[in-house]
Amino acid sequence: MERFAIQQLINWKNNTNRKPLILNGARQVGKTWLLREFARREYKKEAYVVCRKNSMAQQIFTQDFDIDRILRALRALTAIDITPCDTLIILDEVQEIPEAIESLKYFCEQAPEYHIAVAGSMLGIAMHNNVSYPVGKVDTMDIFPMNFEEFLYAKGEIEACNLLTSYDFETTNILHGKYVDLLRQYYYVGGMPEVVKTYIETNALNEVRRLQTDIIKGYDRDFSKHASKELVERIRLVWKSLPSQLAKENKKFVYGAIRKGARANDFEMAIQWLIDAGLVHKVARCSKPMLPLEAYEELPIFKLYMLDVGLLGAMAKTLPAQVLINNDIFTEFKGAMTEQYVLQQMKSWNINPIYYHNTEQSRLELDFIIQQEKQALPIEVKAETNVRSNALSALLKEKPEMKALRFSMLPYKRQEQLTNIPLYAVNDYIIHAK
Repeated sequence: MERFAIQQLINWKNNTNRKPLILNGARQVGKTWLLREFARREYKKEAYVVCRKNSMAQQIFTQDFDIDRILRALRALTAIDITPCDTLIILDEVQEIPEAIESLKYFCEQAPEYHIAVAGSMLGIAMHNNVSYPVGKVDTMDIFPMNFEEFLYAKGEIEACNLLTSYDFETTNILHGKYVDLLRQYYYVGGMPEVVKTYIETNALNEVRRLQTDIIKGYDRDFSKHASKELVERIRLVWKSLPSQLAKENKKFVYGAIRKGARANDFEMAIQWLIDAGLVHKVARCSKPMLPLEAYEELPIFKLYMLDVGLLGAMAKTLPAQVLINNDIFTEFKGAMTEQYVLQQMKSWNINPIYYHNTEQSRLELDFIIQQEKQALPIEVKAETNVRSNALSALLKEKPEMKALRFSMLPYKRQEQLTNIPLYAVNDYIIHAK
């Protein structure tokens, strides 16, 4: 498989101001594979250490922060002659040894010529029990599930992917049906690497769903492992409510939908826990579609999305026929999956910040708003080909200087203020839109 984050890692390697690297991302998104594949491609040697249940690694990092001693011990432990520039030191499951995280500060200050990267649970790294997190002494990189382009590469549809990045919409319009079929497959499979790999090798839809369910169960086990006892049940309630929250016409997160009488104070910490774990994305409302978007942010009002569209479908127990075949069986939830996909695509290309917009006085809603160049860019998301939108039409009429994007199952079409982009071309156009 191909992960585009490899290029980001290459940029990190070649940066003259390079610092030790921490890979952030939810469990099962492929952080370990990325680092080891990166080492295989770009370095002569790899010194790989799994910190989980590794008493020798524990001894190395808990003794002191003498970097010369630590390097000698790592050479002995890995049987690799670790040398500057041509060896990548990888510490995996690093959250199991918090002192290893703290040691990155000293690698940065005392041995910047050595290349070291770590991966582990976002929660464990963030909590770093009673040790000093190396603020300002590390580089960080966010890793997300495979996006649609990476899914195309995995399926061997490399030319189809390259055609999307060429912005030759005249040709992609001709192949519209093929792209739509591939996109529906992605909706069902999602971007968790193990799931994608199994689908590519077997085409077994039931096995895909079994793996997705196993990943969800694994996350549930993590709740008990990393969260305090009093918080675990609230985390589970928020987590399990996500499909129903997104299935509403107004997808604003409603505490009362978790349980009767629920209030923000009861669940704020649970939501933040899920955000810190990389399992959900929070999209706050902005009161005005104007720059700077942050100035109009309304933190108490937001939508919550999951990390992966395939996992969302698994939690909602969608059937293959409901996702892979164009039908009206679950019209409302189809909109939820489509918004999830668009948000996920934007996150995979590090588009930030992302907001949505509506007002208390109106049910009209703009699905997303981002900053593009020096303007606010409203984004409307339509699951199929019915693209009527009173909200967007009203906004563009009020602001004739504003441009907007609509993502739908319609082919590419550019109008004076509004450009319709097929859903399968989401990120490439967003990044380069003018």
